[in-house]
Amino acid sequence: SSTCRRCPDPVRRVACVFAHPDDDTYGVAGSLALHASDELQLTVIMATSGGAGRIADPSLATRETLGRVREAEDVASWKALGFEPDVRFLRHPDGGLARIPREQLVLEVRDLLEETAPEVVVTFGPDGITGHEDHVAIGAVATEAFQATRTSSSGQAFSRLLHNVVPQSSLDRLNELFRERGLEPMDPTQPFMPRGVPDRTIGVRVDCSSVYERKLEAIRCHKTQAELEDVPYDLWPEMLSTESFTVAWPERRPRDPVLADLFEGLPTP
Repeated sequence: SSTCRRCPDPVRRVACVFAHPDDDTYGVAGSLALHASDELQLTVIMATSGGAGRIADPSLATRETLGRVREAEDVASWKALGFEPDVRFLRHPDGGLARIPREQLVLEVRDLLEETAPEVVVTFGPDGITGHEDHVAIGAVATEAFQATRTSSSGQAFSRLLHNVVPQSSLDRLNELFRERGLEPMDPTQPFMPRGVPDRTIGVRVDCSSVYERKLEAIRCHKTQAELEDVPYDLWPEMLSTESFTVAWPERRPRDPVLADLFEGLPTP
């Protein structure tokens, strides 16, 4: 990607719209870590503070403080990657996004997108990766807000909307490796388990293996969640070294190439 060392403004503007602190780290941290921090103007919009999440170690948080602790963990995770993004916590109830009036959420996200005018917006797709109600809700809201803002904006803002997904082939391979180790494969019909999308729908597949250690360090900042501990250590690179997205806007044609970077093919600012 191009960098202008003398330019006063960052070269690329990107917004991540997710439900809980750590959704961003798992979903897009590697893709962004491939870019120097001064190449990006990064906005992170977090619908909840994750107050209903797990508390892996009681010394880290209480049920009352978990939301604020997870906000700090998210900021720390970006710092570990070398970024200091503009993080906006909307502080809606964790687990309650689907019950908030849709128009209200769309307006909140739309206001922030209009203010920051990103070229690329990243959020969840219709499956929310794990089927989590909050993931599905914020993905739909961010998609609606993007489309509404895109039609009223000019210039390079709102050039691309990406949905964070897991390719079916990746899920199949991971389950194969689980079985080889005598572990239960992940069942996509169960709550909070990953769902795969058909490989032919993938529009962007980013190889993050060169920044794997940095992404892992960022994930480890989410100490209260300790989610990777359930997965054998040797499978972590398999899970974290690639990030995949479908292109929700502009409409992708079947013959379009699979892009290798979030900004590939967009005009240089």
